[in-house]
Amino acid sequence: MHANRLQMGPTFRDKVTDSVRKFNIKHKRLRFLGFIYAMIVLTIYELGVHFARNLKRYTCLASMLFFFISSSSFTYPEALSLNVSFVSDFDRTEDLGDYYTADSLEATTSESDAVLADKADVDMSAVVTDKVQEGTEEVISDEFYSIDDFEESDTEEADGALVKEDGAGDEFSASDWKIILVNKQHPIPDDYEFPLGNINATMNCDQRVIAPLKEMLKAASKDGVGLVICSPYRDLQRQEGLFAKKIAYYMDAGFSYMDAYNLSSQAVTVPGSSEHQIGLAFDIVCGDYYQLDEGFGETPAGKWLAENSYKYGFCLRYLKGKENITGIEYEPWHFRYVGVDAATVMHDNDLCLEEFWDLYLYE
Repeated sequence: MHANRLQMGPTFRDKVTDSVRKFNIKHKRLRFLGFIYAMIVLTIYELGVHFARNLKRYTCLASMLFFFISSSSFTYPEALSLNVSFVSDFDRTEDLGDYYTADSLEATTSESDAVLADKADVDMSAVVTDKVQEGTEEVISDEFYSIDDFEESDTEEADGALVKEDGAGDEFSASDWKIILVNKQHPIPDDYEFPLGNINATMNCDQRVIAPLKEMLKAASKDGVGLVICSPYRDLQRQEGLFAKKIAYYMDAGFSYMDAYNLSSQAVTVPGSSEHQIGLAFDIVCGDYYQLDEGFGETPAGKWLAENSYKYGFCLRYLKGKENITGIEYEPWHFRYVGVDAATVMHDNDLCLEEFWDLYLYE
C-alpha cells in the first residue's frame, strides 16, 4: 500500500484558508474582504457541522416541544378538538330540577307574599325528581299542567304589545334592579337583596318578575307555543354544587384542575356570579324539546322567544357570536329579565347586556 494513500486530503477549512490566502496575495489592498469572507463561510460551516452531529438531539427536542404545544389546552377551541362538548357530553339536566308551563303558574303577585331572598332559600328536597334517560339530554317529567289550571283571574290573554313600565323612560340607571349586571367580572354584591316570590310550590324567582313571566307564557300559548320553564332562582349552595359537578366531570376526563375550571366556567356560571341567584334568569324549553343545547334555538319555541320575549322584558342573555364578550357559550334557552325598555333596545340592536352597559350606563 502506498504511503500517499494513507494521507488525509485537505479539509474544507484548509481549502477556504488557502483560497483566502491566494486572494490576499493578489489583492493586498482588499485583504479585509478576504478575512470577512473566511469568517462568514467558516462560521456557517461550523454551525452546519454542529447541527449535523447533534441532529438526533435537536430532533428529539423539537418533537417534545411540538407535542407539548399540540397537547396543551390554551384556548377554548382547543378543548373541542378533544371531542369534549359543553352540552352533549355531560348531563345538563341537573340544571332542570322542577319545571312549569304556562298552565301551571299559581303565583300570587302581592308584595305581602314576598320574602327577602337572603332569608328564604328554595327547599330543594321538595323539587320533583326528573327521570333522565341514560346517555341523553331528554327529561321526562312526572307532572304536567294545562292552561285550565290558571285561576280565573289569571286567564286574561296577553295582547303581546309592548308595555311601558312605571317610571321607565329613555334614561337608564345603573341602580335599576332590572338591569343589574352580573357576570364573572361583576359578582353579586354582598348586600344585594330582592323579594323572593313563589312561582309554584317548589320554584321561586324575583317577585317582581312573576307578572311579566306569566304574560309571556300565556302569549306564547295563544300562539300555539307551549313553553316550559326550568331552573329559575337557585341559591348559592345549589350553584356551587352544579359548578363542582362540572369540574369533577372534566377532571375525570383527564383535564387538570385549572383546565377543568376554565371549561366548566364556559357552561355553568361561577358561583356568586350567576343571574339565577338573583331570581332574574330562567332556562326555557318547550313541551317536545327538553334538551339544553343549541338545537333549541331552531325549534318554534326557541324562535318565538328570540322574536317576542323582549315585549315582556326578557332578553336572550347569551347570544351567538358574543361568547368573547359574555364569557359564556351560546345558550338559546337562557333568558334574563331586564325590563321592556332595555330589552327592546337590546333586541333591536342585537346587544348583549355587557354591550348595553357599555353604550348606556358606563360614562
